[in-house]
Amino acid sequence: MSDLAQFGSFLGALAILCPFALVVILGLPALAGAPVTERAADRACRCLIATGLAATLGVLLVMLATGERHLVVNLGNWVTIASHGGADHGHYHFAIKFEFDRLSVPLALLSFALCGTIAAFATRYLHREPGYNRFFVLFSVFLAGMVTASLADTIETLFAGWELVGLSSALLVAFFQERANPARNGFRVWIVYRVSDAALLFAAVALHHMTGEGDFDKLMAARSWPDGQTTLTEGQALLIGSLLLLAAMGKSALVPFSGWLPRAMEGPTPSSAVFYGALSVHLGAFLLLRLSPLIAVSPPLAVAIVAVGLLTALYAHLAGTVQTDIKSALSFASLSQVGLIVAEIGAGHWEPFMWYVALTHLLGHACLRTLQFVRAPSLLRDYRELENALGARLPQQAGPLAVAPGRWRAWLYRFALERGYLDAVLGDYVAAPFVKLFKLFDRWERQWTAFLNQEGASDAPARPALPKPPPDERPAPALAPAPPAPEAVESGS
Repeated sequence: MSDLAQFGSFLGALAILCPFALVVILGLPALAGAPVTERAADRACRCLIATGLAATLGVLLVMLATGERHLVVNLGNWVTIASHGGADHGHYHFAIKFEFDRLSVPLALLSFALCGTIAAFATRYLHREPGYNRFFVLFSVFLAGMVTASLADTIETLFAGWELVGLSSALLVAFFQERANPARNGFRVWIVYRVSDAALLFAAVALHHMTGEGDFDKLMAARSWPDGQTTLTEGQALLIGSLLLLAAMGKSALVPFSGWLPRAMEGPTPSSAVFYGALSVHLGAFLLLRLSPLIAVSPPLAVAIVAVGLLTALYAHLAGTVQTDIKSALSFASLSQVGLIVAEIGAGHWEPFMWYVALTHLLGHACLRTLQFVRAPSLLRDYRELENALGARLPQQAGPLAVAPGRWRAWLYRFALERGYLDAVLGDYVAAPFVKLFKLFDRWERQWTAFLNQEGASDAPARPALPKPPPDERPAPALAPAPPAPEAVESGS
């Protein structure tokens, strides 16, 4: 390895470690009960995010100078299980590997740039907020998760970053703990994320079972994105790809898991901007882009991805037209574009150039939505000032409900107002049957446990009776004489 390549590996490791250093600097004092000051948190965010951004740019320059299309940074193994022959390398291992290529570098740069922008905005927006330090601790965890997931070269490393992003997102939705609604919505987001995490975990296990490893570069035959070619069969690619699609549907709020996205707007504006407008909501699309070789060999998987994307875009556009608050309207606008991005990824099966289109669409849309969410608190004021200056209401654009036939207009309006009845359908036909099933299992378990306890009590040998203690031969204490009754006091005249 040349000196320039070694320098690139050093810069890559530096870019990876900067977010975790921020977590340590902000998190450890908070755990010790002595959180850092607002000024110290601001300086730490500025310094480490700028360092990570500069290091990632340095890796990009090194790759351009050396002509390398991907650069791998290996930080060792999480777990190593020795083979039966005692080989040093190990029969089964989880490697902590990161890859800088044409897909991961743009998303890492986007993560550092947008998180730096939001950090500078949040220091002023949340000034003297009681949860100021808690916000920045969770914000640093989110940044660490995004960088880990975007640069991961193994599915285990990606899963670790995926979990950090989900945990910080759900906790920031419930940021305002003094109100019940944010906590309830944060819990709902966490439930959907659990479904997504389970699908990704099953996909990782299936990938290890079918290929013997979870490295992305080996899965793509050591070719850089998007030229990789998988060795999996069409059926294997369909199975793993379907699990990955389910994971992406939960993380990116695709239909039918779209109900949690407007609920996530309960969090503060900075977290809404960077999570559900820019980065977190695009993580599912990034997962599909990362494993695009599976889409290339499975036409049914590509058709399913296109169908889910287009259905999500249509649903989000209809639901967004009837929203009455700006953050919910922006969330559905984001969701409609994410649906189109997912459809473009599926179309890459027939035209691989569409994967570049999807990546460009993702980067541009993330920047636009971040700006719009940050502007949301002052946008309504500017809108009213403009109407007051004109002396009239601004003209409204005709949406799909206005041009729909009369007999369909009322139904479409109610469908959009109820947000497609997705929450009711999932609650009544998915969640409720599972709850009933688990309650049935719990009742059977209690009955079986009670039966075993009764059987054990009847089969147990009788224990010998304990001998009676010898009688106490000491004389019983004499009873104390009763106190004399008080004499009646005769009253005389």
